[in-house]
Amino acid sequence: MIGNGLSRPTNRLLDALPDDEKQLLLTNTETINLGLGEILFERGKIAKYVYFPISGLISLVVDVDEQPPMELAMIGKEGMLGATKILGVSDAPAHGVVQLKGAALRMLATTFDELSRDGTLFQAIVKRYLYVLMTQLSRTAGCTHYHEVSSRLARWLLMAHDRSDTDKFFLTQQFLSEMLGVQRSAVSIAASALQQKELISYSRGDISILNRRGLEEASCSCYASIAEDQRRYFP
Repeated sequence: MIGNGLSRPTNRLLDALPDDEKQLLLTNTETINLGLGEILFERGKIAKYVYFPISGLISLVVDVDEQPPMELAMIGKEGMLGATKILGVSDAPAHGVVQLKGAALRMLATTFDELSRDGTLFQAIVKRYLYVLMTQLSRTAGCTHYHEVSSRLARWLLMAHDRSDTDKFFLTQQFLSEMLGVQRSAVSIAASALQQKELISYSRGDISILNRRGLEEASCSCYASIAEDQRRYFP
C-alpha cells in the first residue's frame, strides 16, 4: 500500500472535477496495488470499497451456470469500479477482477456515499460515467452476438490500450477466450489473422500493438461507438 498525498496521479473521472473537489476526494482515498487476478468485487456481495484505477485494467465478468467467466465491460483509468452505488444499491452487480496489474485509488464505500450525495458535481459526474459504462455493456452484448472474433479481438485490444496506456500485454489464449466468450482455437485464428496483417505481434501470450490505426480499421464499429461515448461525456 502506498501512502496518501494530493500530488498522486489520478484518473480521468476524478480529473473532470474542479481542483478543490478533486483534492477533497483524494484526501479520502489511499493508493493500492492491483494484483493480477485479484477479485475486488464479488457479485451479490456488499462492496466495502470503490476503486478509481490509475493504471492497469479491471474487468466486470459474469459466470453463467458451469461456463467459464465472460467479460461484460472493462474499467481503467477512465472510470471507476463501484459506480452502481450511486443508485443506492450496495451489492456488486458483477465480479470485478484485475486483468492487468496496476494501481488504484481506493475509497471506503461509506465515504463515497457521503461525498456523492444529491446535488454534488461528483454525483453528476459519476452518473454520467455510469451511463457510459451502460452503453459499453450494451455494445459488448451486441458485439458478442453479431461480430467476427478477429474484429472483436481488435476492439478488445484497442479498449485495453485506451485504458492502460501500454502497447504490450501478456494475455494467454485461455484468458482471451474467456473475455471474448469463444473457444481458444478461435482466439488463435483471430490473433494470427491480425498478426499476418502486421497489426500486432503475438507469441506465447505476449501481445504488442504494432499498428494502432490499422487495428482500428480491423475492429468492428463497436469500438468507435464506445470511444465516442467516452469522448462525448468526458472530453
